[in-house]
Amino acid sequence: MDRIHGDRVTLRPIAPRDRGPLKAIRDEPGVVRWWGAQTAGWPGDDETVEEWVIELDDEVVGFIQFCEEAGDYRHADVDILLATRVHGHGLGTDAMRAITRHLIADRGHHRITLTTWPDNARAIRVYEKVGFRRVGVTRLSERGDDGTWHDELLMELVVEPR
Repeated sequence: MDRIHGDRVTLRPIAPRDRGPLKAIRDEPGVVRWWGAQTAGWPGDDETVEEWVIELDDEVVGFIQFCEEAGDYRHADVDILLATRVHGHGLGTDAMRAITRHLIADRGHHRITLTTWPDNARAIRVYEKVGFRRVGVTRLSERGDDGTWHDELLMELVVEPR
C-alpha cells in the first residue's frame, strides 16, 4: 500500500525528499517539547517502525509511525507529530483515524496502543476522539533529553470481538 487516505490528509511512506521538511517540523519548539531533540539519522533511524509522512494538499505537515507485535501479543503501537502551524485544525484526528483504520482493516490488528505524557492535553483529546481509552500511567518509564525519567500515559484502542 503506498497511500492511506483520511478525510483531509494523506499518509504515505517517507521519501528522501521529505527529510528536510520533517527535520524542520521536528525542530519546532512545540514538537521538541513532546518528542525531544531529534537524532542526526531521524527519520529512518529505527528499523523496527514503519514511518509515514502526513500530507495536506501535497504539503508535508507531519509524521506518523507504527510498529507491530506478532503472535500471542499481536497489536500495533503508534506515534504522531504535526507541524505546530496546523495544530487545532483536526488533522491529527484525521491522521489517527486513517492509520488506525489501516491497522485494523488492512493489517488485522484488534488492539492499538500509544503513550504520551500525562500533561499533553491536546494529544490526549485527539486520541480520545479517535476511540483510545486511558489504561494508566507508567511511572518514570521514559528518559528525557536531560537524563531525568518521566511518567507516560498508556492508551489503547481495542476492537472487541463480535
